[in-house]
Amino acid sequence: MPRPFLSSSLRVAVARSLASEVQRGSEASCLAFSPSSLVKEMTNQYSILFKQEQAHDDAIWSVAWGTNKKENSETVVTGSLDDLVKVWKWRDERLDLQWSLEGHQLGVVSVDISHTLPIAASSSLDAHIRLWDLENGKQIKSIDAGPVDAWTLAFSPDSQYLATGTHVGKVNIFGVESGKKEYSLDTRGKFILSIAYSPDGKYLASGAIDGIINIFDIATGKLLHTLEGHAMPIRSLTFSPDSQLLVTASDDGYIKIYDVQHANLAGTLSGHASWVLNVAFCPDDTHFVSSSSDKSVKVWDVGTRTCVHTFFDHQDQVWGVKYNGNGSKIVSVGDDQEIHIYDCPI
Repeated sequence: MPRPFLSSSLRVAVARSLASEVQRGSEASCLAFSPSSLVKEMTNQYSILFKQEQAHDDAIWSVAWGTNKKENSETVVTGSLDDLVKVWKWRDERLDLQWSLEGHQLGVVSVDISHTLPIAASSSLDAHIRLWDLENGKQIKSIDAGPVDAWTLAFSPDSQYLATGTHVGKVNIFGVESGKKEYSLDTRGKFILSIAYSPDGKYLASGAIDGIINIFDIATGKLLHTLEGHAMPIRSLTFSPDSQLLVTASDDGYIKIYDVQHANLAGTLSGHASWVLNVAFCPDDTHFVSSSSDKSVKVWDVGTRTCVHTFFDHQDQVWGVKYNGNGSKIVSVGDDQEIHIYDCPI
């Protein structure tokens, strides 16, 4: 059945009213590219490898990267304010559209790919979570999460559960198989904008609109640590592959690194000129990547706490970044409706 019509401006207005308007950064110079361009500039250092322009008809707010072992390829999933989830195949240094998934009635604000199963999950301003089969592009399940109760989502490492952040300070845990809410973790705080599972499955961290970080013990459901880490909303957080560190990104322009076990601040990084919107760890534990409303993507060395490279290829704020499975590539998406793939030295 046809989707109810909502203008692009209305979709954006709804989203902005929940997450607040992001400051615009200074203009960045960019080359002109065709809608799909292979841009292999260098092979042994950081470089822009591929651009997909007009990937969606509205801002792209979320991205995930997984591996398709059957086809010996990699899968990129994007979610946009145009209400669509798109599934892309990355192979032979090209990004090709596989599926354009319809079902959401409002903008898609978060996507994730299962670590063990060929499925993806998406959450939307329409208050629904949808599970998708990545092998045939079909919807598996639709979950009514409640108004603004699925702003962000993440699969557990074993893919048995799906965690979502809510506007009332709770993390709801859904069974992937059942589609039912199994339990909730209560931060007793405010709107949760970001969540992450630790790779070892022991911890779940949440970041709230008031800058508070909470870390839970998954086995017991106990709140282990509450950290007053930032003065403004926490847009993203990510655990290191060894689950020892937690990196957080905030509208205050800072990135912070915490020792998870002791809840100690291990570093504060600055470099972005505006809000830091997303962070993601490299699988090798040595680097992580960040994106910002200043239109840049930065790669950071964990050991030295320094920025080792900055990409200035987007024309608008960059909402999502992820590494691929071996850390040789980074994907980024943003308000310019583009998907960028970067080559990384490994």
